[in-house]
This record gives sequence, C-alpha cells and structure tokens, in this order.
Amino acid sequence: MSPRTPRLAPTLQWEDELRAQGAQVVAGIDEVGKGSWAGPLVVGIAIVNNEKFAVEDLVARDSKILSEKKREELFDTVVAQCSDWSLGIVEASECDALGMSAAQRLATKRALDALTITPDAVIADGKWDFVSPLVPRVMMEVKADTVSASVAAASVLAKVSRDRMMRKYAVQYPYWNFEGSKGYPCPKQRAGLREHGVTPLHRVSWAFMENLGLTK
Repeated sequence: MSPRTPRLAPTLQWEDELRAQGAQVVAGIDEVGKGSWAGPLVVGIAIVNNEKFAVEDLVARDSKILSEKKREELFDTVVAQCSDWSLGIVEASECDALGMSAAQRLATKRALDALTITPDAVIADGKWDFVSPLVPRVMMEVKADTVSASVAAASVLAKVSRDRMMRKYAVQYPYWNFEGSKGYPCPKQRAGLREHGVTPLHRVSWAFMENLGLTK
C-alpha cells in the first residue's frame, strides 16, 4: 500500500497574489448554518496578520470536519493571528423572510460592517458570489478553506461561534438536540419536532416542515 499523501496546510499564497495585483487588505470569508433546520446563518470574515501567521498553528482542513474539541482549541490561536475579524449573523426568522440567497448577502454585509479594517479584496468559499458588490474584488473558490489561510481562519471563527450559540440555545430548548446537532437534521431533532413541534429558532419555510407533517 502506498503511503498516504500528507494533507497540506492552507497558506497565504492566494492572498499574496491578490496583493501583488494591487489589493491592500485581503480578507477570507466563510459561512456556516446554511443547511441547518434551526439557528442562525453565520458569516465569518478574517484578515490574517502576515507577521503572526504560522502554518503549523492554523487549521489544515475544512473546519466543519474537525472535531468540536479541536475547533475550540484552535479558536484563540486563530483570533491571535488575525489583524481583524468579525461575524455577520442572520436569524432563522430573517432567513424565512428573505430566502437563503438574500440572507447570505445580508450576513456578509453585517460582517463587513462590523470590521474595523476595510478589505478591498476577499477570498470566499463556494461557487456563488454572495459578496459582490460589497467588496471591489472577489475571488470565489470551492473548498477555499483548504487552501487559503484567511478562509480557513474565517471558517473556524464562524463555526465555533455558531456552535457556542447553539449550545446556549440547547439549555432553553432541550428537546431538539441543539447541543449535538447544532440545528442540522438528525434523528433526535426529528423526534423533537414530531413530539414538541417547532421552536422560534426553526426555519419554518424549509421543506422539512412539510416532509414531517408540521405546521407553523
């Protein structure tokens, strides 16, 4: 059996290329919660400090497949390597009212507005451009969080922050397994929905409502 190819850590190569093209401040953007049945949509933005960046300390793969414990351990390290970072949060009721595309744009705008440093270029994870025209230059790449240090940082910040929110909500709403599922589909949440109905955190316009025979 051939040895497994080592997984490469994200770097600042794409950020450096954008700066070489004239960008002054490059940020990474990632979202979490888009496919969840409950809880907020969260967009994270990270501006990594070149002087503090250390490859060995930053996440080397998609934060969503790291263990919750590992993400928590990385959080403070990632924050320390950022010149600036922020979150944009859109609640479930807003997702219902706006639809996911508009909700993603709103979360991104809120995150950009919360920064103290204004980026003139961003690298974002995914195919669909939910950033333009909020930033002059946008680079969209699938799995950007595995290549770009800025997007990897944004992914950790967004995921850990949202997980913490959902664990707090689980205390108030104990029957839907928010502490474990973080609002994503799972047998325990389905059971909670069938037995106890929806909470104010649930996206009642989602197809699961009809599929489970639920009403608003």
